[in-house]
Amino acid sequence: MKIGLALSGGGTKGIAHAGAIKALQEYGITIHSVAGTSAGALVGALYAAGNSVDDISSFFSSSNLFDPRKFAFRRAGFLNSDVFVDHIKNYIPVNYFESLEKSLQVTATNLNTMKLKVFDHGELYHPILASAAFPGIFTPVEFNNETYVDGGVLNNFPVDLLDDCDLRIGSYVNKVEYLGDKKLKRSYDVANRAFAIGQYDKDRAKFHDCDILIEPDKLYDYGLFSFKSLQKMFDIGYDSACRALDTSSILKDLT
Repeated sequence: MKIGLALSGGGTKGIAHAGAIKALQEYGITIHSVAGTSAGALVGALYAAGNSVDDISSFFSSSNLFDPRKFAFRRAGFLNSDVFVDHIKNYIPVNYFESLEKSLQVTATNLNTMKLKVFDHGELYHPILASAAFPGIFTPVEFNNETYVDGGVLNNFPVDLLDDCDLRIGSYVNKVEYLGDKKLKRSYDVANRAFAIGQYDKDRAKFHDCDILIEPDKLYDYGLFSFKSLQKMFDIGYDSACRALDTSSILKDLT
């Protein structure tokens, strides 16, 4: 049986995917194919290359995202995407999809053609960077005479790329939770929540495509760059995955 794993975007909340992978390993589930967007593309590539869960966590914690040497000057973004290649090399030494231990697909948005690009062969580093190039924060990635930004613009949860799998597992880290009586006091918070609601509404239309869905609660209040909370988010991902696997009737049938 071929099992696929879809990993959503989510900034540093993507570390919760590593927690989910830890649970999958403990439950004896072997993943054959991975599809990821943005942070999910990073985690997916690290995982497909054979890195351990500890290695994936180390990738996030040692990224030094706001090192002044990574700032972009006179370019369309605050951080220069290209300088992160060296960091990726430390964990994925060979720059080709074909070198990976598992099949991998990552998405990016082509600013020239306004279409989604799915990368699954050839050079690896630039497609990963393109998939994670959050607009306005990271500079667009120039690759093969095209300009790319974050795949989440058009496909933030690429479970649809796993149609050739017998079982599809989705890890989604962008759940929008109810406000309750909480009031939003800043215009930024209103705009951010409105964007999150729109993204979530589009993404959850794909939830029914997952045979097993891992959707952690309690991640909404963490930002895209919550590096001080990596361990907490990892644990949330792990606990949520364990609950999803414990209650899955499909998994019970398999075992």
